[in-house]
Amino acid sequence: MKITKYIAGLSLFFLLSCEKELLVKQTPDFEVTTTATTYKVGQEVVFKFTGEADMISFYSGQVYNDYNFREGRVMQFNPEGANLSFTSSVQGGTQANQLTVLASSNFDGNYSSLASVKAATWTDITSRFNLGTTATFLASTSKSISDLLVTGKPIYIAFRYATKPQAVNGLARTWMIQGFTVTSNTGLNNVNPILKDQPYAAFTIVQEDSVNTPSRSSLTSTRVTLLGNVYKDPKDPIFDPANPIFDPQNPIYDPTSVLYDRTAVRPTYVPYDPTSPYNDPAREIWAVSKPINTDKVDLGPDWSIPVRGIRNPKALEYRYTYTTAGTYKVYFVASSNTKDDKKEVVKELNITIEP
Repeated sequence: MKITKYIAGLSLFFLLSCEKELLVKQTPDFEVTTTATTYKVGQEVVFKFTGEADMISFYSGQVYNDYNFREGRVMQFNPEGANLSFTSSVQGGTQANQLTVLASSNFDGNYSSLASVKAATWTDITSRFNLGTTATFLASTSKSISDLLVTGKPIYIAFRYATKPQAVNGLARTWMIQGFTVTSNTGLNNVNPILKDQPYAAFTIVQEDSVNTPSRSSLTSTRVTLLGNVYKDPKDPIFDPANPIFDPQNPIYDPTSVLYDRTAVRPTYVPYDPTSPYNDPAREIWAVSKPINTDKVDLGPDWSIPVRGIRNPKALEYRYTYTTAGTYKVYFVASSNTKDDKKEVVKELNITIEP
């Protein structure tokens, strides 16, 4: 039996060794033509294909879709400045003036404590923006931050949220910020490049006292939510020893009762301590961005537009409409593919778009 298994394994080894790679025999005989080289803004350009290709991709020559920047685009911007915009909303509570927008060019990137953050020099730029007044998100409008930029240094943007004692100032409100975008004032083909948007700003929440008075703030890749700590109100039922949740005979804890709640956990009663400094303190919470470079910026690679995939039907043409006048170098990349090999051909056309 062992000899039989050995021979079978050896046969399989030789079979796999003899299997050849699937190679593409020749470069695709792919061609692209148009009926003209000059079109108007808004006029559809029809690119006609001849020949065979398994995959076809398109570069329009526009910013972020330019073949010459397919490996990456690092731009050295002129000192023309940058603009900041975002949307915000506020709901619940009654406290006023809790949110402040700040900028710094000398923050050292130490997010470990609020003291480290506040050690930097921060400029209050709140008055430049429209802030939300209801639960409906309000656009701040795009405003210049050019005067705050320092050559060779990044800028940091922070949203500072302050909670006053809530017993006398009302309950804290919930602020939300999304759509955060910093754009360069240097145009590329009539487009102002995005230097940093909200996902890449990657805000960090820094609290004044996360141990004793943790905030209820949170972050996602697209939203900053700022909400202060819980106010310990002596009238809260949690401080009433007669509250049924402390009663071990409460039927919600009794598995034989129809009122039984298997998720209920009887809390330990902790009386209200009127001398505690953590009952209703004034607190700050900051949401601080990553560094935002405004002079030399890596915009990442320009991506193609897929025209045909290997499993799609044969493509005979591709239609595209330009919305901005200019002269564009158009590229089509066509390839023939196997699991082991690929051969491609690149076709270039010059298209002029008139107003």
